[in-house]
Amino acid sequence: MTVPLDEAVPVDPPDPSPRRRNRAGTDPVKALLHRHRELCERAVDPLDIAAGLEAHGITDRTAARFRHRDVFSLAEELYARTTRAQAPPAAPAGLPADPRAVRGFGYAVLPGAFALGAAAAGVPWAGALAVLAAVAGLGRPVRPGWSAAAGRTAAAVYLLAGAVVGWAVLRHGTALGAALALAVAPGYVAGAWFAARARRRLAASPALEDFADGVKPLLAGTVLLFTAAAAGAAAVAGAPPSTAVPLAVLLFLTRLMLAHGAPRRGAAAALAVALLPIPAAPLVAAAGLLVPAVLALSRASAHARS
Repeated sequence: MTVPLDEAVPVDPPDPSPRRRNRAGTDPVKALLHRHRELCERAVDPLDIAAGLEAHGITDRTAARFRHRDVFSLAEELYARTTRAQAPPAAPAGLPADPRAVRGFGYAVLPGAFALGAAAAGVPWAGALAVLAAVAGLGRPVRPGWSAAAGRTAAAVYLLAGAVVGWAVLRHGTALGAALALAVAPGYVAGAWFAARARRRLAASPALEDFADGVKPLLAGTVLLFTAAAAGAAAVAGAPPSTAVPLAVLLFLTRLMLAHGAPRRGAAAALAVALLPIPAAPLVAAAGLLVPAVLALSRASAHARS
């Protein structure tokens, strides 16, 4: 018997949702999770996964192939689907959120204090101490997770920085080295402030391009603030600002690139330019390093937690 059309059993339309399709076929997000399992298990939050994915070349356009509007949305699903160990208990109330920041600032004050004290006392080795103090402000020469090639490049950056500061102190006197050492403390504060604000902007950005557009003026403002602080350090130490300020900015940008794991070849090239025997070499080197620093530090992968 023929069933009338108006009495036919309705047929559900195909469900276009990714969950229904993934049950029927392959799950592309699961494959991506397997490929980046270590990154996902190590991540503190979805932002770390987003930064790591960007470092591996995954863009918002790539995320669309995984049925997500952007890398951040894809990272949230990866974070939610990752099994990880139980998080450590929160610190008791009343304690600083990050005691390392307090210790770091204390360590950043020491180079300037030692260099300025030695210069004021007129000790013979004050210039050498100022050079060591200024270079020590760049942070640890090698960081966990760096490859052997990255470690060698970072070592070359430190050697070049020592050569640049030593050459400048030899030409302009111990006061210049003391000024660069004094600039280590404001450089630490400016770098920490930039990292915190960039991290906050990363959390609020809907897409990688939006984050890059927002962090570039933030970096420019940070560099301007540090430049003013470096001019103050030069005035306190009695160093020529035309040389001390560009060199301090050059070391500050180098510090930022080392701290955020950015490509170090640009820093090495800029430091090599600063060694040229021309008066404008420090200024040219600092201005030249600003371009690769902006490009590198406006990437989300530069702000993943280590």
